[in-house]
Amino acid sequence: MSGFLISASGLTAQRTRMNVIAENLANASTTHPTPYRRKIVLFEERLAEAMDSSQSRSGAGGVRVKSIVEDNGRNAFRYLYDPDHPDANSEGYVVMPNINPVHEMVNLIDAVRAYEANVTAMNATKEMMKRTLEIGRT
Repeated sequence: MSGFLISASGLTAQRTRMNVIAENLANASTTHPTPYRRKIVLFEERLAEAMDSSQSRSGAGGVRVKSIVEDNGRNAFRYLYDPDHPDANSEGYVVMPNINPVHEMVNLIDAVRAYEANVTAMNATKEMMKRTLEIGRT
């Protein structure tokens, strides 16, 4: 049963990551009222929680979303010269979000593959349980 719970936690975490990446891509050109800041999903293992509650079925380990934070790192906002843009400053530059669509697409592919790996693990666990029941019947 814990195999299902671990895979399910991975599915949930990766689905959240895909949603955040989609939000980043959708806001890649949002400049008003302030430039959109890229968001990042931070994961946290549930192993310690599982060890603390070893008698509990919910403490199976896995992963969970610790938080969703704004990227305030070294990828600062980009400046685009467009004096006709409504959000251009007095020098004609528009402050653009700190989103690189290529980087986001690579992250999206990674999240999709991790999601698929969890589906495969869940199906393998289901097949093992099914075969165990078949052995017990004979």
